[in-house]
Amino acid sequence: MTTVLSGLGKRLVDRGILTADGLRDAQKTATRDKTPLVTHLVQHKLAPGRELAIMASEEFGIPVLDLDAFDRELLPGDLVDARLIQHHRALPLFKRTNRLYVALSDPTNLAALEEIRFATGLTTEPILVEEEKLAAWLEQAADEGPSALAGLDDDDFEELDVVDDSKQEEERTDMAGSDDAPIVRFVQQMLLSAIKKGASDLHFEPYERAYRVRLRIDGVLQTAAKPPIQLAPKITARLKILGNLDISERRVPQDGRIKLRISRNKAIDFRMNTLPTLFGEKVVLRILDPSSAKLGIDALGYEEDQKQLYLDALAKPQGMILVTGPTGSGKTVSLYTGIHIVNQEGVNISTAEDPVEINLEGINQVNVNSKVGLDFAAALRAFLRQDPDVIMVGEIRDLETASIAIKAAQTGHMVMSTLHTNSAAETLTRLLNMGVPSFNLATTINVIIAQRLARRLCSQCKKPADIPEETLRKEGFDDALLQEATLYQPVGCSACNKGYKGRVGVYEVVRMTPAVSRIIMEEGNAIELDEQFRREGFNDLRRSGLLKAAQGVTSLEEINRVTSEH
Repeated sequence: MTTVLSGLGKRLVDRGILTADGLRDAQKTATRDKTPLVTHLVQHKLAPGRELAIMASEEFGIPVLDLDAFDRELLPGDLVDARLIQHHRALPLFKRTNRLYVALSDPTNLAALEEIRFATGLTTEPILVEEEKLAAWLEQAADEGPSALAGLDDDDFEELDVVDDSKQEEERTDMAGSDDAPIVRFVQQMLLSAIKKGASDLHFEPYERAYRVRLRIDGVLQTAAKPPIQLAPKITARLKILGNLDISERRVPQDGRIKLRISRNKAIDFRMNTLPTLFGEKVVLRILDPSSAKLGIDALGYEEDQKQLYLDALAKPQGMILVTGPTGSGKTVSLYTGIHIVNQEGVNISTAEDPVEINLEGINQVNVNSKVGLDFAAALRAFLRQDPDVIMVGEIRDLETASIAIKAAQTGHMVMSTLHTNSAAETLTRLLNMGVPSFNLATTINVIIAQRLARRLCSQCKKPADIPEETLRKEGFDDALLQEATLYQPVGCSACNKGYKGRVGVYEVVRMTPAVSRIIMEEGNAIELDEQFRREGFNDLRRSGLLKAAQGVTSLEEINRVTSEH
Protein backbone atom coordinates (compact mmCIF):
# COMPACT_ATOMS: atom_id res chain seq x y z
CA MET A 1 0.00 0.00 0.00
CA THR A 2 2.90 2.38 0.84
CA THR A 3 4.50 1.81 -2.57
CA VAL A 4 1.21 2.59 -4.30
CA LEU A 5 0.79 5.81 -2.36
CA SER A 6 4.36 6.79 -3.12
CA GLY A 7 3.62 6.38 -6.83
CA LEU A 8 0.77 8.90 -6.64
CA GLY A 9 2.79 11.05 -4.26
CA LYS A 10 5.69 11.11 -6.70
CA ARG A 11 3.42 12.52 -9.39
CA LEU A 12 2.25 15.22 -6.97
CA VAL A 13 5.85 16.15 -6.17
CA ASP A 14 7.00 16.01 -9.81
CA ARG A 15 4.24 18.40 -10.84
CA GLY A 16 5.06 20.81 -8.05
CA ILE A 17 1.74 20.43 -6.27
CA LEU A 18 3.47 19.22 -3.09
CA THR A 19 7.00 19.21 -1.76
CA ALA A 20 8.55 15.95 -0.62
CA ASP A 21 8.32 17.07 3.02
CA GLY A 22 4.76 18.22 2.52
CA LEU A 23 3.86 14.84 1.06
CA ARG A 24 5.41 12.99 4.00
CA ASP A 25 3.60 15.21 6.49
CA ALA A 26 0.29 14.69 4.66
CA GLN A 27 0.79 10.91 4.59
CA LYS A 28 1.62 10.88 8.30
CA THR A 29 -1.39 12.99 9.27
CA ALA A 30 -3.79 11.01 7.02
CA THR A 31 -2.57 7.75 8.57
CA ARG A 32 -2.99 9.13 12.08
CA ASP A 33 -6.53 10.37 11.33
CA LYS A 34 -7.41 7.14 9.48
CA THR A 35 -8.37 9.22 6.46
CA PRO A 36 -7.58 8.36 2.81
CA LEU A 37 -4.68 10.46 1.51
CA VAL A 38 -6.75 11.90 -1.36
CA THR A 39 -9.54 12.95 1.02
CA HIS A 40 -7.01 14.53 3.39
CA LEU A 41 -5.33 16.49 0.60
CA VAL A 42 -8.62 17.87 -0.72
CA GLN A 43 -10.15 18.64 2.69
CA HIS A 44 -7.03 20.58 3.71
CA LYS A 45 -6.81 22.28 0.31
CA LEU A 46 -3.33 20.85 -0.29
CA ALA A 47 -4.18 19.71 -3.83
CA PRO A 48 -7.05 20.39 -6.29
CA GLY A 49 -9.52 17.52 -6.58
CA ARG A 50 -9.66 17.50 -10.38
CA GLU A 51 -5.88 17.18 -10.80
CA LEU A 52 -5.77 14.50 -8.11
CA ALA A 53 -8.42 12.45 -9.93
CA ILE A 54 -6.60 12.76 -13.27
CA MET A 55 -3.22 11.82 -11.77
CA ALA A 56 -4.71 8.89 -9.86
CA SER A 57 -6.35 7.71 -13.08
CA GLU A 58 -2.98 7.80 -14.86
CA GLU A 59 -1.23 6.06 -11.98
CA PHE A 60 -3.72 3.23 -11.44
CA GLY A 61 -5.29 2.88 -14.88
CA ILE A 62 -8.80 3.55 -13.57
CA PRO A 63 -11.23 5.62 -15.69
CA VAL A 64 -12.18 9.06 -14.41
CA LEU A 65 -15.67 10.58 -14.56
CA ASP A 66 -17.01 14.10 -14.07
CA LEU A 67 -20.02 13.71 -11.77
CA ASP A 68 -21.50 16.95 -13.10
CA ALA A 69 -22.07 15.17 -16.40
CA PHE A 70 -23.71 12.14 -14.79
CA ASP A 71 -27.50 11.80 -14.54
CA ARG A 72 -28.48 11.26 -10.90
CA GLU A 73 -31.58 9.36 -12.09
CA LEU A 74 -29.31 6.51 -13.20
CA LEU A 75 -28.22 5.73 -9.64
CA PRO A 76 -29.26 2.15 -8.76
CA GLY A 77 -31.54 3.14 -5.84
CA ASP A 78 -31.13 1.17 -2.65
CA LEU A 79 -29.05 -1.64 -4.16
CA VAL A 80 -26.37 -0.95 -1.53
CA ASP A 81 -27.05 -0.15 2.12
CA ALA A 82 -26.89 3.62 2.77
CA ARG A 83 -24.66 3.22 5.79
CA LEU A 84 -22.14 1.20 3.76
CA ILE A 85 -22.02 3.96 1.14
CA GLN A 86 -21.44 6.70 3.70
CA HIS A 87 -18.93 4.68 5.74
CA HIS A 88 -16.68 3.91 2.76
CA ARG A 89 -17.41 7.09 0.77
CA ALA A 90 -18.15 4.91 -2.24
CA LEU A 91 -21.14 5.68 -4.46
CA PRO A 92 -22.64 2.99 -6.76
CA LEU A 93 -23.27 4.71 -10.09
CA PHE A 94 -24.88 2.17 -12.39
CA LYS A 95 -25.23 -1.56 -13.03
CA ARG A 96 -24.61 -3.44 -16.24
CA THR A 97 -25.35 -7.17 -16.30
CA ASN A 98 -23.49 -8.51 -13.26
CA ARG A 99 -21.11 -5.54 -12.88
CA LEU A 100 -21.63 -2.60 -10.54
CA TYR A 101 -19.63 0.58 -11.24
CA VAL A 102 -18.66 2.44 -8.08
CA ALA A 103 -17.44 6.04 -7.77
CA LEU A 104 -14.37 6.57 -5.55
CA SER A 105 -12.08 9.48 -4.96
CA ASP A 106 -9.36 7.30 -3.45
CA PRO A 107 -8.06 4.56 -5.79
CA THR A 108 -6.66 2.56 -2.86
CA ASN A 109 -10.08 2.14 -1.21
CA LEU A 110 -10.16 -1.59 -1.90
CA ALA A 111 -12.14 -2.36 1.26
CA ALA A 112 -15.13 -0.45 -0.13
CA LEU A 113 -15.11 -2.42 -3.37
CA GLU A 114 -14.81 -5.71 -1.52
CA GLU A 115 -17.65 -5.01 0.94
CA ILE A 116 -19.97 -3.80 -1.80
CA ARG A 117 -19.12 -6.86 -3.90
CA PHE A 118 -19.87 -9.08 -0.91
CA ALA A 119 -23.14 -7.30 -0.09
CA THR A 120 -24.52 -7.32 -3.65
CA GLY A 121 -22.98 -10.43 -5.18
CA LEU A 122 -21.93 -8.27 -8.16
CA THR A 123 -18.48 -7.69 -9.60
CA THR A 124 -17.40 -4.16 -8.62
CA GLU A 125 -15.54 -1.82 -11.00
CA PRO A 126 -14.00 1.43 -9.68
CA ILE A 127 -14.45 4.81 -11.35
CA LEU A 128 -12.45 7.80 -10.10
CA VAL A 129 -14.25 11.08 -9.37
CA GLU A 130 -13.29 14.36 -7.77
CA GLU A 131 -13.38 14.32 -3.98
CA GLU A 132 -15.37 17.58 -3.65
CA LYS A 133 -18.07 16.40 -6.04
CA LEU A 134 -18.25 12.97 -4.44
CA ALA A 135 -18.62 14.61 -1.02
CA ALA A 136 -21.47 16.78 -2.32
CA TRP A 137 -23.28 13.79 -3.82
CA LEU A 138 -22.88 11.76 -0.63
CA GLU A 139 -24.16 14.68 1.45
CA GLN A 140 -27.20 15.07 -0.79
CA ALA A 141 -27.87 11.33 -0.62
CA ALA A 142 -27.73 11.50 3.18
CA ASP A 143 -30.11 14.48 3.25
CA GLU A 144 -32.63 12.85 0.92
CA GLY A 145 -32.44 9.58 2.85
CA PRO A 146 -32.89 6.12 1.35
CA SER A 147 -36.06 4.11 1.45
CA ALA A 148 -37.83 3.54 4.75
CA LEU A 149 -36.23 0.17 5.24
CA ALA A 150 -32.78 0.71 3.76
CA GLY A 151 -32.17 3.79 5.87
CA LEU A 152 -32.92 2.34 9.28
CA ASP A 153 -30.24 3.18 11.79
CA ASP A 154 -29.37 1.07 14.80
CA ASP A 155 -31.91 2.83 17.02
CA ASP A 156 -34.78 2.35 14.58
CA PHE A 157 -33.78 -1.18 13.74
CA GLU A 158 -33.89 -2.19 17.43
CA GLU A 159 -31.83 -5.30 16.47
CA LEU A 160 -33.27 -8.74 15.99
CA ASP A 161 -35.12 -10.17 18.97
CA VAL A 162 -32.86 -12.95 20.28
CA VAL A 163 -33.27 -14.79 23.55
CA ASP A 164 -29.88 -15.12 25.19
CA ASP A 165 -28.79 -18.63 26.08
CA SER A 166 -26.02 -18.77 28.64
CA LYS A 167 -24.58 -22.04 27.35
CA GLN A 168 -24.05 -20.43 23.92
CA GLU A 169 -22.64 -17.14 25.16
CA GLU A 170 -19.05 -18.05 24.28
CA GLU A 171 -19.97 -19.19 20.76
CA ARG A 172 -22.21 -16.12 20.38
CA THR A 173 -19.29 -13.86 21.13
CA ASP A 174 -16.99 -15.75 18.77
CA MET A 175 -19.40 -15.92 15.84
CA ALA A 176 -21.12 -12.53 16.07
CA GLY A 177 -18.40 -10.35 17.50
CA SER A 178 -16.93 -7.18 16.10
CA ASP A 179 -14.47 -9.10 13.90
CA ASP A 180 -17.39 -10.48 11.92
CA ALA A 181 -19.38 -7.27 11.63
CA PRO A 182 -19.68 -7.72 7.82
CA ILE A 183 -21.44 -11.05 8.41
CA VAL A 184 -23.91 -9.39 10.78
CA ARG A 185 -24.56 -6.58 8.29
CA PHE A 186 -24.90 -9.01 5.39
CA VAL A 187 -27.52 -11.15 7.14
CA GLN A 188 -29.38 -8.03 8.28
CA GLN A 189 -29.33 -6.66 4.76
CA MET A 190 -30.65 -9.92 3.29
CA LEU A 191 -33.59 -9.94 5.72
CA LEU A 192 -34.45 -6.31 5.00
CA SER A 193 -34.02 -6.80 1.27
CA ALA A 194 -36.43 -9.74 1.33
CA ILE A 195 -39.07 -7.61 3.03
CA LYS A 196 -38.59 -4.65 0.69
CA LYS A 197 -38.87 -6.84 -2.39
CA GLY A 198 -41.97 -8.62 -1.13
CA ALA A 199 -40.31 -12.04 -0.98
CA SER A 200 -42.06 -14.95 0.70
CA ASP A 201 -38.95 -17.04 1.42
CA LEU A 202 -35.16 -16.76 1.70
CA HIS A 203 -32.87 -19.68 0.86
CA PHE A 204 -29.26 -19.77 2.10
CA GLU A 205 -27.68 -22.61 0.12
CA PRO A 206 -24.15 -24.08 0.40
CA TYR A 207 -22.65 -26.09 -2.46
CA GLU A 208 -19.24 -27.63 -3.03
CA ARG A 209 -17.64 -24.57 -4.64
CA ALA A 210 -20.28 -21.87 -4.26
CA TYR A 211 -22.74 -20.32 -1.84
CA ARG A 212 -25.85 -18.47 -2.89
CA VAL A 213 -28.79 -16.64 -1.35
CA ARG A 214 -32.09 -16.77 -3.22
CA LEU A 215 -35.38 -14.95 -2.67
CA ARG A 216 -38.75 -16.33 -3.70
CA ILE A 217 -40.52 -13.33 -5.21
CA ASP A 218 -44.03 -13.81 -6.57
CA GLY A 219 -43.53 -17.57 -6.37
CA VAL A 220 -40.27 -17.70 -8.36
CA LEU A 221 -36.78 -18.08 -6.86
CA GLN A 222 -34.18 -15.47 -7.83
CA THR A 223 -30.53 -15.22 -6.85
CA ALA A 224 -29.93 -12.26 -4.54
CA ALA A 225 -26.26 -12.71 -3.55
CA LYS A 226 -23.31 -15.06 -3.93
CA PRO A 227 -21.02 -14.59 -0.91
CA PRO A 228 -17.72 -16.52 -0.80
CA ILE A 229 -18.14 -20.19 0.11
CA GLN A 230 -15.64 -19.73 2.96
CA LEU A 231 -18.19 -17.56 4.78
CA ALA A 232 -20.96 -20.20 4.72
CA PRO A 233 -20.34 -21.51 8.29
CA LYS A 234 -20.35 -17.99 9.75
CA ILE A 235 -23.51 -16.96 7.91
CA THR A 236 -25.27 -20.12 9.06
CA ALA A 237 -24.05 -19.58 12.64
CA ARG A 238 -25.33 -16.00 12.60
CA LEU A 239 -28.75 -17.12 11.39
CA LYS A 240 -28.93 -19.90 13.99
CA ILE A 241 -28.04 -17.45 16.75
CA LEU A 242 -30.84 -15.14 15.63
CA GLY A 243 -33.25 -18.09 15.54
CA ASN A 244 -32.11 -19.18 19.03
CA LEU A 245 -30.94 -22.56 17.69
CA ASP A 246 -28.07 -24.77 18.82
CA ILE A 247 -25.11 -23.65 16.69
CA SER A 248 -23.07 -26.69 17.72
CA GLU A 249 -25.65 -29.13 16.28
CA ARG A 250 -25.16 -29.58 12.54
CA ARG A 251 -26.37 -33.17 12.06
CA VAL A 252 -30.16 -32.82 12.38
CA PRO A 253 -32.73 -30.28 11.14
CA GLN A 254 -33.77 -27.51 13.52
CA ASP A 255 -36.72 -25.12 13.61
CA GLY A 256 -36.60 -21.57 14.92
CA ARG A 257 -38.14 -18.15 14.67
CA ILE A 258 -36.69 -14.68 14.13
CA LYS A 259 -38.46 -11.41 14.89
CA LEU A 260 -37.25 -8.44 12.86
CA ARG A 261 -38.41 -5.06 14.12
CA ILE A 262 -38.39 -2.76 11.11
CA SER A 263 -39.88 0.25 12.88
CA ARG A 264 -41.12 1.20 16.31
CA ASN A 265 -44.61 -0.12 15.56
CA LYS A 266 -44.04 -2.89 13.01
CA ALA A 267 -42.32 -6.25 13.28
CA ILE A 268 -41.98 -9.13 10.84
CA ASP A 269 -41.58 -12.76 11.90
CA PHE A 270 -39.45 -15.27 10.04
CA ARG A 271 -40.03 -19.00 10.41
CA MET A 272 -36.65 -20.70 10.14
CA ASN A 273 -35.58 -24.24 9.28
CA THR A 274 -32.10 -25.70 8.92
CA LEU A 275 -31.32 -28.81 6.88
CA PRO A 276 -27.97 -30.67 6.87
CA THR A 277 -26.91 -31.13 3.22
CA LEU A 278 -23.86 -32.66 1.60
CA PHE A 279 -21.82 -29.44 1.79
CA GLY A 280 -23.24 -27.75 4.89
CA GLU A 281 -26.50 -26.59 6.38
CA LYS A 282 -29.13 -25.07 4.13
CA VAL A 283 -31.25 -22.46 5.92
CA VAL A 284 -34.70 -21.42 4.68
CA LEU A 285 -36.64 -18.52 6.17
CA ARG A 286 -40.38 -18.07 5.55
CA ILE A 287 -41.57 -14.48 5.95
CA LEU A 288 -44.73 -14.25 8.03
CA ASP A 289 -46.48 -10.91 7.64
CA PRO A 290 -49.53 -10.53 9.95
CA SER A 291 -50.98 -7.82 7.70
CA SER A 292 -51.59 -10.42 4.95
CA ALA A 293 -54.48 -11.83 7.00
CA LYS A 294 -56.16 -8.43 7.06
CA LEU A 295 -56.12 -7.68 3.34
CA GLY A 296 -59.81 -8.45 3.05
CA ILE A 297 -61.50 -11.02 0.88
CA ASP A 298 -61.81 -8.59 -2.06
CA ALA A 299 -58.00 -8.42 -2.38
CA LEU A 300 -57.51 -12.18 -2.77
CA GLY A 301 -58.85 -12.52 -6.31
CA TYR A 302 -62.12 -14.44 -5.85
CA GLU A 303 -64.70 -14.02 -8.57
CA GLU A 304 -67.99 -12.59 -7.25
CA ASP A 305 -69.82 -15.93 -7.24
CA GLN A 306 -66.85 -17.66 -5.57
CA LYS A 307 -66.59 -14.97 -2.91
CA GLN A 308 -70.29 -15.29 -2.14
CA LEU A 309 -69.99 -19.06 -1.73
CA TYR A 310 -67.18 -18.55 0.82
CA LEU A 311 -69.07 -15.84 2.72
CA ASP A 312 -72.24 -17.96 2.82
CA ALA A 313 -70.27 -20.86 4.30
CA LEU A 314 -68.70 -18.57 6.92
CA ALA A 315 -72.16 -17.36 7.94
CA LYS A 316 -73.34 -20.86 8.81
CA PRO A 317 -73.15 -21.89 12.48
CA GLN A 318 -71.70 -25.32 11.77
CA GLY A 319 -70.13 -27.45 9.07
CA MET A 320 -66.70 -27.70 7.47
CA ILE A 321 -64.72 -25.43 5.15
CA LEU A 322 -61.73 -27.07 3.46
CA VAL A 323 -58.97 -25.17 1.63
CA THR A 324 -56.66 -27.28 -0.54
CA GLY A 325 -53.58 -26.82 -2.66
CA PRO A 326 -49.82 -27.40 -2.67
CA THR A 327 -47.38 -25.74 -0.28
CA GLY A 328 -47.10 -22.02 -0.96
CA SER A 329 -50.48 -21.68 -2.68
CA GLY A 330 -51.90 -19.22 -0.13
CA LYS A 331 -54.07 -21.61 1.90
CA THR A 332 -53.14 -20.01 5.23
CA VAL A 333 -54.03 -16.51 4.03
CA SER A 334 -57.39 -17.75 2.72
CA LEU A 335 -58.20 -19.41 6.04
CA TYR A 336 -57.11 -16.45 8.12
CA THR A 337 -59.07 -14.07 5.92
CA GLY A 338 -62.16 -16.10 6.78
CA ILE A 339 -61.24 -16.19 10.46
CA HIS A 340 -60.73 -12.43 10.43
CA ILE A 341 -64.28 -12.04 9.11
CA VAL A 342 -65.84 -14.15 11.90
CA ASN A 343 -63.50 -12.85 14.62
CA GLN A 344 -65.97 -10.92 16.78
CA GLU A 345 -66.35 -10.41 20.50
CA GLY A 346 -69.12 -13.00 20.84
CA VAL A 347 -67.25 -15.77 18.99
CA ASN A 348 -64.78 -18.20 20.60
CA ILE A 349 -62.13 -19.18 18.01
CA SER A 350 -59.37 -21.73 18.58
CA THR A 351 -56.68 -22.84 16.11
CA ALA A 352 -54.17 -25.71 16.08
CA GLU A 353 -51.27 -25.09 13.72
CA ASP A 354 -47.83 -26.49 12.92
CA PRO A 355 -46.50 -23.90 13.47
CA VAL A 356 -48.59 -20.77 14.12
CA GLU A 357 -47.72 -18.50 11.20
CA ILE A 358 -49.88 -15.41 11.72
CA ASN A 359 -50.71 -13.97 15.11
CA LEU A 360 -54.19 -12.47 15.40
CA GLU A 361 -55.62 -10.81 18.48
CA GLY A 362 -58.76 -12.41 19.88
CA ILE A 363 -57.91 -15.93 18.67
CA ASN A 364 -56.65 -18.80 20.84
CA GLN A 365 -53.76 -20.22 18.85
CA VAL A 366 -51.96 -23.48 19.70
CA ASN A 367 -48.64 -24.71 18.34
CA VAL A 368 -48.85 -28.47 17.95
CA ASN A 369 -45.86 -30.38 19.31
CA SER A 370 -45.88 -34.08 18.55
CA LYS A 371 -42.77 -34.64 20.72
CA VAL A 372 -44.84 -34.03 23.86
CA GLY A 373 -48.02 -35.63 22.53
CA LEU A 374 -49.75 -32.42 21.46
CA ASP A 375 -50.73 -33.33 17.91
CA PHE A 376 -53.71 -32.05 15.90
CA ALA A 377 -56.01 -34.73 17.29
CA ALA A 378 -55.05 -33.97 20.91
CA ALA A 379 -55.54 -30.24 20.37
CA LEU A 380 -58.95 -30.84 18.77
CA ARG A 381 -60.10 -32.97 21.69
CA ALA A 382 -59.08 -30.19 24.07
CA PHE A 383 -60.86 -27.54 21.98
CA LEU A 384 -64.14 -29.43 22.20
CA ARG A 385 -64.02 -29.13 26.01
CA GLN A 386 -63.55 -25.36 25.82
CA ASP A 387 -66.89 -24.30 24.32
CA PRO A 388 -65.61 -23.26 20.86
CA ASP A 389 -67.64 -21.65 18.08
CA VAL A 390 -65.00 -21.82 15.35
CA ILE A 391 -62.11 -24.30 15.15
CA MET A 392 -59.23 -24.17 12.70
CA VAL A 393 -57.02 -27.21 12.17
CA GLY A 394 -53.78 -26.44 10.34
CA GLU A 395 -53.93 -29.64 8.29
CA ILE A 396 -55.89 -32.90 8.23
CA ARG A 397 -53.17 -35.53 7.94
CA ASP A 398 -54.75 -38.72 9.28
CA LEU A 399 -58.03 -40.48 10.00
CA GLU A 400 -58.03 -39.60 13.70
CA THR A 401 -57.78 -35.87 13.04
CA ALA A 402 -60.35 -36.06 10.24
CA SER A 403 -62.82 -38.01 12.43
CA ILE A 404 -62.60 -35.55 15.33
CA ALA A 405 -62.91 -32.56 12.97
CA ILE A 406 -66.01 -34.02 11.33
CA LYS A 407 -67.52 -34.87 14.72
CA ALA A 408 -66.98 -31.24 15.78
CA ALA A 409 -68.60 -29.99 12.56
CA GLN A 410 -71.63 -32.20 13.22
CA THR A 411 -72.13 -30.97 16.78
CA GLY A 412 -72.62 -27.25 16.27
CA HIS A 413 -69.11 -26.00 15.44
CA MET A 414 -67.63 -24.34 12.39
CA VAL A 415 -64.45 -26.24 11.42
CA MET A 416 -61.87 -24.90 8.96
CA SER A 417 -58.88 -26.87 7.73
CA THR A 418 -56.50 -27.59 4.84
CA LEU A 419 -55.41 -30.61 2.82
CA HIS A 420 -52.63 -31.05 0.29
CA THR A 421 -54.67 -32.05 -2.74
CA ASN A 422 -54.89 -30.63 -6.25
CA SER A 423 -58.63 -30.11 -6.70
CA ALA A 424 -61.96 -30.17 -4.89
CA ALA A 425 -62.84 -33.61 -6.29
CA GLU A 426 -59.52 -35.09 -5.18
CA THR A 427 -60.10 -33.67 -1.68
CA LEU A 428 -63.26 -35.70 -1.28
CA THR A 429 -61.72 -38.92 -2.60
CA ARG A 430 -58.66 -38.37 -0.40
CA LEU A 431 -60.89 -38.22 2.71
CA LEU A 432 -62.79 -41.31 1.56
CA ASN A 433 -59.49 -43.14 1.09
CA MET A 434 -58.44 -42.12 4.60
CA GLY A 435 -61.44 -44.04 5.90
CA VAL A 436 -63.91 -41.22 6.59
CA PRO A 437 -67.46 -42.58 6.11
CA SER A 438 -69.10 -41.23 2.97
CA PHE A 439 -72.25 -40.24 4.89
CA ASN A 440 -70.22 -37.95 7.16
CA LEU A 441 -68.60 -36.21 4.20
CA ALA A 442 -71.88 -35.71 2.34
CA THR A 443 -73.61 -34.14 5.34
CA THR A 444 -70.75 -32.15 6.91
CA ILE A 445 -68.74 -30.28 4.26
CA ASN A 446 -70.11 -26.87 3.30
CA VAL A 447 -67.47 -25.56 0.87
CA ILE A 448 -64.20 -26.77 -0.66
CA ILE A 449 -61.73 -24.20 -2.01
CA ALA A 450 -58.86 -25.38 -4.22
CA GLN A 451 -56.37 -22.66 -5.08
CA ARG A 452 -53.14 -21.58 -6.71
CA LEU A 453 -51.24 -18.29 -6.81
CA ALA A 454 -50.44 -16.63 -10.14
CA ARG A 455 -48.26 -13.58 -10.71
CA ARG A 456 -50.08 -10.33 -11.51
CA LEU A 457 -49.06 -8.43 -14.62
CA CYS A 458 -47.46 -5.07 -13.94
CA SER A 459 -50.07 -2.39 -14.66
CA GLN A 460 -47.40 0.07 -15.78
CA CYS A 461 -45.72 -1.92 -18.53
CA LYS A 462 -47.99 -4.76 -19.67
CA LYS A 463 -48.89 -4.68 -23.34
CA PRO A 464 -51.62 -6.38 -25.39
CA ALA A 465 -50.79 -9.88 -26.59
CA ASP A 466 -51.61 -10.86 -30.17
CA ILE A 467 -52.60 -14.54 -29.88
CA PRO A 468 -54.50 -16.28 -32.70
CA GLU A 469 -58.05 -17.39 -31.89
CA GLU A 470 -57.19 -20.97 -32.87
CA THR A 471 -54.44 -21.07 -30.26
CA LEU A 472 -56.74 -19.63 -27.60
CA ARG A 473 -59.37 -22.27 -28.30
CA LYS A 474 -56.76 -24.99 -27.93
CA GLU A 475 -55.86 -23.49 -24.55
CA GLY A 476 -59.47 -23.80 -23.41
CA PHE A 477 -61.13 -20.49 -24.35
CA ASP A 478 -64.75 -20.83 -25.39
CA ASP A 479 -67.02 -18.32 -27.15
CA ALA A 480 -68.03 -16.64 -23.89
CA LEU A 481 -64.40 -16.07 -22.83
CA LEU A 482 -63.26 -15.01 -26.31
CA GLN A 483 -65.99 -12.39 -26.52
CA GLU A 484 -64.74 -10.54 -23.44
CA ALA A 485 -61.02 -11.46 -23.60
CA THR A 486 -58.33 -8.77 -23.60
CA LEU A 487 -55.07 -10.62 -23.15
CA TYR A 488 -51.81 -9.00 -22.16
CA GLN A 489 -48.18 -10.10 -21.95
CA PRO A 490 -45.34 -9.11 -19.58
CA VAL A 491 -42.74 -6.53 -20.62
CA GLY A 492 -40.68 -5.50 -17.61
CA CYS A 493 -39.86 -2.10 -16.15
CA SER A 494 -38.19 -0.50 -13.13
CA ALA A 495 -41.38 -0.84 -11.08
CA CYS A 496 -41.80 -4.61 -11.46
CA ASN A 497 -40.07 -7.96 -11.67
CA LYS A 498 -39.79 -9.08 -15.31
CA GLY A 499 -43.27 -7.80 -16.08
CA TYR A 500 -45.01 -9.05 -12.94
CA LYS A 501 -45.77 -7.41 -9.61
CA GLY A 502 -47.60 -9.18 -6.81
CA ARG A 503 -49.78 -12.28 -6.98
CA VAL A 504 -53.45 -13.10 -7.28
CA GLY A 505 -55.37 -16.21 -6.30
CA VAL A 506 -56.86 -18.61 -8.81
CA TYR A 507 -59.69 -20.60 -7.21
CA GLU A 508 -62.06 -23.49 -7.58
CA VAL A 509 -64.86 -22.97 -5.05
CA VAL A 510 -67.55 -25.66 -4.82
CA ARG A 511 -70.36 -26.40 -2.38
CA MET A 512 -72.19 -29.60 -1.59
CA THR A 513 -75.31 -30.14 -3.72
CA PRO A 514 -77.75 -33.08 -3.65
CA ALA A 515 -76.20 -34.53 -6.82
CA VAL A 516 -72.64 -34.26 -5.44
CA SER A 517 -73.76 -35.78 -2.12
CA ARG A 518 -75.29 -38.72 -3.99
CA ILE A 519 -72.00 -39.42 -5.81
CA ILE A 520 -70.14 -39.27 -2.49
CA MET A 521 -72.61 -41.69 -0.87
CA GLU A 522 -72.01 -44.06 -3.79
CA GLU A 523 -68.25 -43.56 -3.25
CA GLY A 524 -67.75 -42.25 -6.76
CA ASN A 525 -64.28 -41.40 -8.03
CA ALA A 526 -62.67 -37.99 -8.57
CA ILE A 527 -63.52 -37.95 -12.30
CA GLU A 528 -67.24 -38.37 -11.62
CA LEU A 529 -67.17 -35.70 -8.92
CA ASP A 530 -65.27 -33.29 -11.15
CA GLU A 531 -67.73 -33.75 -14.00
CA GLN A 532 -70.64 -33.08 -11.64
CA PHE A 533 -69.03 -29.89 -10.34
CA ARG A 534 -68.75 -28.66 -13.94
CA ARG A 535 -72.41 -29.51 -14.59
CA GLU A 536 -73.34 -27.55 -11.46
CA GLY A 537 -71.57 -24.50 -12.94
CA PHE A 538 -68.53 -24.35 -10.64
CA ASN A 539 -65.36 -23.26 -12.47
CA ASP A 540 -62.31 -25.50 -12.10
CA LEU A 541 -58.83 -24.03 -11.60
CA ARG A 542 -58.08 -23.99 -15.31
CA ARG A 543 -61.28 -22.13 -16.20
CA SER A 544 -60.74 -19.64 -13.35
CA GLY A 545 -57.18 -19.08 -14.55
CA LEU A 546 -58.27 -18.45 -18.14
CA LEU A 547 -60.82 -15.98 -16.80
CA LYS A 548 -58.00 -14.10 -15.00
CA ALA A 549 -56.01 -14.02 -18.25
CA ALA A 550 -59.07 -12.82 -20.20
CA GLN A 551 -59.51 -10.00 -17.69
CA GLY A 552 -55.89 -8.89 -18.19
CA VAL A 553 -54.96 -9.61 -14.58
CA THR A 554 -52.25 -12.10 -15.54
CA SER A 555 -50.84 -13.65 -18.70
CA LEU A 556 -51.78 -16.89 -20.44
CA GLU A 557 -48.17 -18.00 -20.02
CA GLU A 558 -48.46 -17.61 -16.24
CA ILE A 559 -51.77 -19.50 -16.12
CA ASN A 560 -50.13 -22.35 -18.05
CA ARG A 561 -47.39 -22.37 -15.42
CA VAL A 562 -49.68 -22.69 -12.40
CA THR A 563 -52.56 -24.77 -13.80
CA SER A 564 -52.77 -27.85 -15.98
CA GLU A 565 -55.35 -28.19 -18.70
CA HIS A 566 -58.06 -30.71 -17.84
